Amino acid sequence: MKQEIIERFIRYVRVDTQSDDNSQTVPSTPGQLELGRLLAEELAAIGLSDVTMDANGYVMATLPANTDKNVPVIGFLAHLDTSPAMTGRNVNPQIHHDYDGKPIVLNERLGVVLSPEQFPELSSYKGHTLITTDGTTLLGADDKAGIAEIMTAMAYLRSRPEIRHGTIRVAFTPDEEIGRGPAHFDVQAFGAAYAYTVDGGPLGGLEYESFNAAIAKLTFQGTSTHPGTAKGKMVNACKLAMEFHGQLPELESPEYTEGYEGFYHLVAMGGDVERAASEYIIRDFVHDNFEARKRTFKAIAERMRQKYGDNRINLEMRDQYYNMLAKIEPVREIVDIACEAMENVGIKPHIQPIRGGTDGSQLSYMGLPTPNLFTGGENYHGKFEYISADNMEKAVRVIVEIARLFEEKAI
Repeated sequence: MKQEIIERFIRYVRVDTQSDDNSQTVPSTPGQLELGRLLAEELAAIGLSDVTMDANGYVMATLPANTDKNVPVIGFLAHLDTSPAMTGRNVNPQIHHDYDGKPIVLNERLGVVLSPEQFPELSSYKGHTLITTDGTTLLGADDKAGIAEIMTAMAYLRSRPEIRHGTIRVAFTPDEEIGRGPAHFDVQAFGAAYAYTVDGGPLGGLEYESFNAAIAKLTFQGTSTHPGTAKGKMVNACKLAMEFHGQLPELESPEYTEGYEGFYHLVAMGGDVERAASEYIIRDFVHDNFEARKRTFKAIAERMRQKYGDNRINLEMRDQYYNMLAKIEPVREIVDIACEAMENVGIKPHIQPIRGGTDGSQLSYMGLPTPNLFTGGENYHGKFEYISADNMEKAVRVIVEIARLFEEKAI
């Protein structure tokens, strides 16, 4: 099974599916359609039915039930796109069999080394088959590992009819990384009572609390003049952007926060004297704190308008998703089944809040409660991303066991 997973995963990561928040198309990039078509063909080839891919790139399929019991329809989802944080073009995965625990030179020319000294968790993977980048791109385990694991689990169940299960729905969705994944997802057509995203991190991860999330985009209008005669005339847009940022709490940013702590994160900034722009994400687990953080942005913008004039600063802000906890708690049994499935295959569940979001964050509010399962990946969204193929195999076994348990517990 492990080699099957590796081959699928490598095939998927070679397709550039990086999403683009500035695009107005659905999906935001054409590579997601390319991967979607590949997956639709593969789903049909392994024997799933009702395989569809719509114009927006949403792929769905069904593994029919092989039991007479009244089993709730469950779904498994993963997303097609990779993060805009680093290029996903020309991904060249490197396979390291029987990892020896030493630093891995990802790119000798660029001096890029994946080291246990910098990433201590790497030491726990001694003896595993690791898949890494070549030091020039992200890997795309987020979330092509989830895709490979779902696909392999469906092929496994299809080839082993002795494992009883109810109807299983599969979906691969676009643009999760830019918060648009469920925007055109047809929950009714999907037809599941419950679902799981396979979009988590290290082994054993099970998540059903997520951030409340918003994105904020600011533009600053300056006035450019010759610096030699600028006194009383020049307004430097870059300095306006810096002044705005300087009014945010310095220690409430990702590099200083953990656990249930929220943050403001400056993800992009650029410009010149005449015009500058900044983009932030705002995150908090507690709804009231989340609203307070958004009010802080508005208050800073208003103070600066009063100081410099209304035309100097423009703030656009929109919510992206909300904490799924409120929608999962009433159906806690889906979390219990996932925990039991992990324990049955020898994995200790590690329940923690997602310091991020998944499609499940939005889907849960659309009537489809959707906690998140691990994939086995580490260091997402950058050149130090890697994944254990051994733990990918374990993720497949968890998916299979969840399907089996739903059938076993049904009447």
